[in-house]
Amino acid sequence: MAKKGKKPSETPCKETVVPVEGKTPATVVLLLSSPEEDILIKASEAIHTFAEKGDENKITLLGLGALEPLCQLITHSNKLVRRNAFMALGIMAINGDVKSALERIHVIPSIIDKLSLEEDIVVHEFATLCLASLSLDFVSKVQIFDSNGLPPLIQLLSSPDPDVQKNSLEIILNLVQDYQCRVVVHEFGGIPPLLELLKSDFPVIQHLALETLQNVTTDRETRNTFREEQGFEKLMDILNNTVGLWVCVCFDLHAEALDALANYLSDSESVQQIHESGGLTRLMDFFLTPNLPEIQSNVVKCITRVAQSPENRKLLHEQHVEKVLVEYLSVEDNGVKMSTCQAVAAMSLHLDSKGRFQELGGIPALVDGLCTECLKLREAATQALAILTHSNDTSAMALYEAGGHEILVQQLQGSCARSVANAAAALCNMAGQEVIRCSILAHGVMQALVEPMKSTDTQVLVNATLCLAVLACDTEARAELQSAGGLQPLVNLLRSYHNEVLQNACLAVNVCASDEPAAVEMCKFGALELLREINQSANRRSSFSELAMISLLNSNLSVKYSLTGHLAFTDIVSDGFYDAGQVRAPLQFTLEELSKKPVNQQRPIIVINTTTEYEPFHKEKTEDDGQKDESQPGSPTEEPWKMMDDVSLQVLVKETKESILPLDDEREQCTALARMVSEAMGGAVEMEKLHEFPWVLHLSELKFQLQSNVIPIGMITRGIYCHRALLFKCLADCIGMSSTLVRGEYNRAWNEVLLLSGNPSSSSGRYMVDLMHQPGRLLAPSTPAAVQYQTI
Repeated sequence: MAKKGKKPSETPCKETVVPVEGKTPATVVLLLSSPEEDILIKASEAIHTFAEKGDENKITLLGLGALEPLCQLITHSNKLVRRNAFMALGIMAINGDVKSALERIHVIPSIIDKLSLEEDIVVHEFATLCLASLSLDFVSKVQIFDSNGLPPLIQLLSSPDPDVQKNSLEIILNLVQDYQCRVVVHEFGGIPPLLELLKSDFPVIQHLALETLQNVTTDRETRNTFREEQGFEKLMDILNNTVGLWVCVCFDLHAEALDALANYLSDSESVQQIHESGGLTRLMDFFLTPNLPEIQSNVVKCITRVAQSPENRKLLHEQHVEKVLVEYLSVEDNGVKMSTCQAVAAMSLHLDSKGRFQELGGIPALVDGLCTECLKLREAATQALAILTHSNDTSAMALYEAGGHEILVQQLQGSCARSVANAAAALCNMAGQEVIRCSILAHGVMQALVEPMKSTDTQVLVNATLCLAVLACDTEARAELQSAGGLQPLVNLLRSYHNEVLQNACLAVNVCASDEPAAVEMCKFGALELLREINQSANRRSSFSELAMISLLNSNLSVKYSLTGHLAFTDIVSDGFYDAGQVRAPLQFTLEELSKKPVNQQRPIIVINTTTEYEPFHKEKTEDDGQKDESQPGSPTEEPWKMMDDVSLQVLVKETKESILPLDDEREQCTALARMVSEAMGGAVEMEKLHEFPWVLHLSELKFQLQSNVIPIGMITRGIYCHRALLFKCLADCIGMSSTLVRGEYNRAWNEVLLLSGNPSSSSGRYMVDLMHQPGRLLAPSTPAAVQYQTI
């Protein structure tokens, strides 16, 4: 910055020429302690001249101890001494080592004391130069503020000297980085001079003034003052000035001007006021004017910041800001496109803006952004599409018609976590429409979601699991997920302590549990143990975890019965159901795996199979089979495992349907079925002779005969409570009779039936069925007879 000629405001004494030329720096430093004012004037001037020549000289003076006497001389009564001392001190303070030394001397209050308007303008220049250097340090900033440095510095913003203006701006800018300083600038009258400096002929001053305004306008009260001082109009004057526009580009003032404008416009009251005065129209006209990428990028960043409140989004929508943004989406510069995508995302939180973007063709333009090599642009485009399609079927359909869903599926396998999260969110939003969901599934989305479920990024996990829950609503999708290995990472997410991840994982487990194969596999991966742990935790338990547990058990009744000991009226047992007894933790084995285990001494596993489609899985080897195996040791391929036929059960099912189902009265049906079960299982047994009933030996013989721990229930002809209750439940379910299955202790089990008979002589309600002692007897729950049946 050009220096102007400066003269002291007064000359307190006649200047005497003192020959200091030729003196060594050490000698000159010693002269700073002279009692003679004329020597002090010359010595301090010589110090200034020497220090101006470079950092080495400044370091030399520091080592010679020049700082202490200079700090004393800035308070000297002679104005010329003070002026020269400040010149020397200010030029030295630019050096980092000198600055650090000054911080230890605590000279700041003395410097601030000389900032009064009565002081020499040269003193102002070098005093502020010294403070500008010191104010870079946090402790020094606090000292400046505590020493009431802001008021005189704000006054100096109106100094006629541009160097004083620049230095004062630098100090204030450093101070307002702290919130406490920021909020009081307007109280000391700082806004008017800051706005006035926007007209400066020096770009560096404009830059500092704008950057300071950008900081202080984050405070609401400051924005009020800014509004009262027509700050918006003055910023717009700068932005619209052709010469100023060139200056803005060269010195990056444009960004600061728009940032200050965005701060001001973040206040809904301010936006409303400039809207009423026509200011928003002027702003929109300016937004359409720039054709330089740097300016366009700053424009849309401003729009993004302004669009952070619902009120502002509404006003921007009324000014057709969507038109500006859609036009910017078509520019070639990726930086502008990225900033525009972010602005579209912000505006899309306003419902009417979603429709406007769709009408203007914004969605195909965003889809183009998905295909770019620029990762940042892809991230911004996916974010905009995720928000545009949220709760908006029209936008979702437009995205589908533009082919965006296919690209989004590909994005799920990308390396950018934000893009993956946004893509999953957009696909989730689109999947609510069946035609779109089917197309998304056709492009392999279930397989593409497997890797995101292994991510360490929380938002990726949140969005991917929710997307999975929405897409896995049909059998084929769930089968595809299972074949792609997606169930294990899904189950692993049940270990998460992030509430939203856990909630969505439970939701996805609930959906996937609709299919028994998926439910069985998730149980194998430990889903039930994890859900039991979750549901026992006061902090992690939720309605979603409880629902997932119920769904998983309902799709795997064998495990449900083993764990809970209870099957409800709505739990219909089917082929493949097995009773492995009461367990504390879910079995980690399938029925096939259990059947292949060596025969052991534990209780047998009772299985139900009413079909004839399966061949026996235990058949004796013929001699020819053995010879064939020996002659071809490596060639045969092991046949798939099949359950053993249960011909006896098939006969019972047929008899139940033919002789019991036709009975008109439910009570008669129940009694007749109970007697049939009892006869099939060895008949009635008196309670006193129960210990003589040879059911244990009979089951051991069956295990030995079959060489298996798994026994078809129809083969049991000597059955106790638990076997009879299971058979009754199986046959009752075959004819649609409402029955529960409840496990007690010591091999006890019983059934409750729901009778809604219209017979006036019979009462409706729930009854327990006696299958053991007086087959067909119906016992009201909680009666002594019922309790005795359950416990003795």
